[in-house]
Amino acid sequence: MATTKPVDIELLAPARDADIAIAAIDHGADAVYMGASHHGARADATNTLDDVRRACDHAHLFGARIYATVNTLVYDNELMEVERLVHDLYHIGVDALIVQDMALLRLDLPPIALHASTQCDLRTPEKAKFLEALGFSQLVLARELTLDEIKAVRGVTTVPLEAFVHGALCVSYSGRCAISQVLKGRSANRGECAQLCRLPYDLVDGKGRKLVENKHLLSLRDLSQHDRLEQMMAAGVSSFKIEGRLKDVAYVKNVVAYYRQAIDKIIDSQPDRYRRSSSGDVELSFQPKLEKSFNRGFTHYFLDERRPKDGTQIASIDTPKSQGEYLGRATRCNGNSLTIDTKAAMANGDGLSYYDGQGSFTGTRVNRVIGGGTVMLRERAAIPRGTLIYRTADKAFNDLLAKPSAIRTIAVDAVMRYANSTLSLALEDERGNRVTHTLDCDLQPATKPQGERQIAELAKLGGTIYRLRHAQVASSTFIPASLLARLRRETIELLDSSQRCTRHIAKRHSENKSAPCPFSTLSPADNVANRLAEQLYRDHGVTHITPALEVGTAATTATPLMHTRYCIRRQLGACLKGPNASALPRDLYLKTSSTLLRITCDCKACEMLITLP
Repeated sequence: MATTKPVDIELLAPARDADIAIAAIDHGADAVYMGASHHGARADATNTLDDVRRACDHAHLFGARIYATVNTLVYDNELMEVERLVHDLYHIGVDALIVQDMALLRLDLPPIALHASTQCDLRTPEKAKFLEALGFSQLVLARELTLDEIKAVRGVTTVPLEAFVHGALCVSYSGRCAISQVLKGRSANRGECAQLCRLPYDLVDGKGRKLVENKHLLSLRDLSQHDRLEQMMAAGVSSFKIEGRLKDVAYVKNVVAYYRQAIDKIIDSQPDRYRRSSSGDVELSFQPKLEKSFNRGFTHYFLDERRPKDGTQIASIDTPKSQGEYLGRATRCNGNSLTIDTKAAMANGDGLSYYDGQGSFTGTRVNRVIGGGTVMLRERAAIPRGTLIYRTADKAFNDLLAKPSAIRTIAVDAVMRYANSTLSLALEDERGNRVTHTLDCDLQPATKPQGERQIAELAKLGGTIYRLRHAQVASSTFIPASLLARLRRETIELLDSSQRCTRHIAKRHSENKSAPCPFSTLSPADNVANRLAEQLYRDHGVTHITPALEVGTAATTATPLMHTRYCIRRQLGACLKGPNASALPRDLYLKTSSTLLRITCDCKACEMLITLP
């Protein structure tokens, strides 16, 4: 019989709140990445160890996993602190670490599994093969890869491949963006990105003349591969990563639930090929819909082809704000009254957005719904007929998500018997756990059938994660309700203990000491920031290493501040390899009031570099 492949939904969780991680598990996530610290010193970015422990305890009941994000560059004076933190994370039940800095492979760590972060710049089969040889048991691919490139990586590796499937896109290859470090002293490799890609810029020529004014030329739309999941699975992806950093609980609930349903449909249609990697069925109180959560409009990015002919859908150059859900066109606006040609139900308190006459994305709030697409706004507006109207806050939908909105339960089968003054209850669940609990008691035959009453009592599993699926009971024996309740409660406790005792704990893979690094020279973009990372690379054949910018290497005009597969020229319809190349001059710059940046197009690689002028 062919072995089925486990398929994961993984959330790169908002690190601020363990409750959001638990909400992700309840709504169908198989794994959640969480940031952690010893003392929770950075409350905006990390959880305390107690937060992570609570999330682990909840996730492990469903066979789901909690991964800790240690995907930051580490300085020499921080190595021992990181080592202590990893030991603590291991002992509270964290299942794996997501890692960028190679120093962790030279620390004295417990045998915890290591995943290679997308910050490792995992774009080629050669890099993937090397990272697997180092002992990484899962590889997070660059967001920019096409299906064919994913297949090429799958062809030279054996460990699971993980790919982003939804959420915000970094314009640069992850791990290769230095603009925040160079211009603001805030390293994206240490979680402090200033998000300069979301700012407006002027596009100017070599003489300073404005070609495009005040546009968000580096701000990408949000990724959504909801209709490419089956193709990604066939290409070799088995873990789907949802970007959720700094997102709220409503976003997490909606997006995780949507992908849970979409992936389950594929698994159900191909049960001989795929299976869930965790247990439990999710019952929702709402219908998930991606466009109702924060989004800048959606793009497949480069998944379908390496050089998309139409780049207009990749960037959101008019605004970096959420576009939300398209409602329809304005048909009439008179003061506070707005009529929209839409079939969508609206509610008092909805947030509406549109582009005004100056091209700025602006918003207003619904004060009262009149009906027939007409609403009264909280303030007067002048919205021309035909204007596209979007809903960026759905009051009714958000109210649903603010309440408990999912129940995830484990199916359990029960067999209860009474013989020789012994009452026994055997429980077997969908995770493969089986326990039997007995009570010595003297019971009497029943004067009437007891089956329905006993099954109803065993089914009282509120307050647990279980639901009764099938039951065989001792219907001819009278069992007091109090005794049935005690037997049920104590057997469920044994079932929980069995799950904790039998939980599979993934171990770190061994390092192939003789595996050669595919590069003999490393630049600052390879992010070597401490002596242990340097030693690892030298152990694997690297002969020349220029340290990371974060540890003092100076940026020059040759230093790529951004290295991206996205191209402004292609976005504006002036690709140098296309028929409209002359629509823009060859020498192009991005300009703000205080900054000038050079754009260089590497047409051979079909990539773009942003550097100092």
